[in-house]
Amino acid sequence: MNFTIKLKKIKSIEVIEGYWKNEDYINLLELFDYTEANKVPELELFDMLSMAISDFEPNEAATIVLSYKLKNVLKESQIANLSHEMLIDKIAEEYPDISLHYPLFNINQLLYQTYNGKFPKTLASVIDIELIFEEKINITKEIVLRSISDLLSAKSLMKRLFNDQLDSEKEFDDAESIIWELKSVDENLYQIITSDYWLNNEDFERDEFSGELSEEEINHSN
Repeated sequence: MNFTIKLKKIKSIEVIEGYWKNEDYINLLELFDYTEANKVPELELFDMLSMAISDFEPNEAATIVLSYKLKNVLKESQIANLSHEMLIDKIAEEYPDISLHYPLFNINQLLYQTYNGKFPKTLASVIDIELIFEEKINITKEIVLRSISDLLSAKSLMKRLFNDQLDSEKEFDDAESIIWELKSVDENLYQIITSDYWLNNEDFERDEFSGELSEEEINHSN
């Protein structure tokens, strides 16, 4: 099926607005021994949490936040290791299980803000695209990545690591983990949030491309 994709805008951000909810801040305050979390005004929750966190050593704080978000996914020993490793390495980019990159990014940036840079700085990319197919279809993360790959340089990490999957008629399961958020903002206009590690401004060599996806590539994605 024929399509046209246009890159409208791309920018780097340090914080993904809305990932952490007020409920998360309250729950974390309690985990950091703040006993009156429910009495804190909503606009002051983050600042109060930052103060509560800063009373702990960085790796101790990392253990608490990691456990809060990932205790059902990771073992205690894995969390203990991560709490030390993330002070040195960009775990949100380097962790082998890429399905955890999204929560690890947000955990890292919460701690990065609190400790004024003691944790490595990581970035996310917000990418606005126009994607038009000749027939109306359900736009999925997999379809977006297959389409957007035609705008990328051969030197980009996406091309180097996933070129076979991007050009294959088989399922591209990793698409769900590579694109963190996909939003429809208007007719044929979409916004994606992903790691700067996967897609950034330097990866794009063109702003527009017209091509074709096979029925198999589309049907696998729906």
